[in-house]
This record gives sequence, structure tokens and C-alpha cells, in this order.
Amino acid sequence: QVQLVESGGGLVQPGGSLRLSCAASGSIFMINAMGWYRQARGKQRELLAAITSGGNTNYADSVKGRYTISRGNAKNTVYLQMNSLKPEDTAVYYCYAQLSGVSYDYWGQGTQVTVSS
Repeated sequence: QVQLVESGGGLVQPGGSLRLSCAASGSIFMINAMGWYRQARGKQRELLAAITSGGNTNYADSVKGRYTISRGNAKNTVYLQMNSLKPEDTAVYYCYAQLSGVSYDYWGQGTQVTVSS
């Protein structure tokens, strides 16, 4: 199993930037992919971005061009750089990890991002 800890959320003005971090510990050698979801109040959870162990990335249309997912050198940390933030980006952001041979994903505790003037 793995443990995921997110950090970097907070309050930012429209047009601003934030970088979220997600640090994985435990059986990190089993991780096939990591990524980010968000869930705004009253809305369904939305997959934003993912990165595979091979470094391939994909993004939701809603954040393409504004968000960038990347990994640290040790590959147990994933970042989400968020630029040109909008009020509709306000949500709790969750990191997840997909492990080889495991049918369910692991989740972090979430970090709140609020975009407001």
C-alpha cells in the first residue's frame, strides 16, 4: 500500500498560480500512475491530470494549457502547477495513485484550493 500526502493549497486571486505537491510513501515501486482529481461543492469528482511511470501525461480539457503535472526526480512526488486560475477552479484537490496488481486507487486527504478576489 501507499500513503499520499498533499500540500500547497490555499487562497489565490483570479489569474494567479498555485503549485500542489503530493508525496507518496510505502510501496512506491508498485505505482503505475499518479494524478489529480478535484471535487467542487455540489459537483461530481473530476479527473484533471495523470502521469504514468513512463512519464506520459494526459489532461482534462477544462485544465489543458493551464495546468501542468510533473514528477520529482525520485518519482514518488507529483506536482500540479496551476496557472491562470479561475473562480470555477475552486475545489478540494485530491492526489491519487494507481498501483500494479491492485484494483482500487489510493487517495490523499485532499487540499482546498480557493480562487477568489
